[in-house]
Amino acid sequence: MKQAIWNDKVIAESDATVVIEGNHYFPPNDIKKEFFKSTETHTMCPWKGVASYYDVEVNGKVNKDAAWYYPEVSELAKGIKGYVAFWKGVEVK
Repeated sequence: MKQAIWNDKVIAESDATVVIEGNHYFPPNDIKKEFFKSTETHTMCPWKGVASYYDVEVNGKVNKDAAWYYPEVSELAKGIKGYVAFWKGVEVK
């Protein structure tokens, strides 16, 4: 079971993460949606597609664009469509 933790709170938990390029991608149903707020940020991965981002909000603190996902993916990345990955101090263990 993998957990994503930020600001001493488990924000995602799953036994079905997919690891790509060293990042654990959590199934969308395994994130605790109350801690996530969509942002206007987007980036482009040449082989996965366009990523969208979430701010992570826990106990009044905001970690800007700390989670990302691919709402639409290339054929090569179809296994992570909608799955959420983390950075910016979010610990996955």
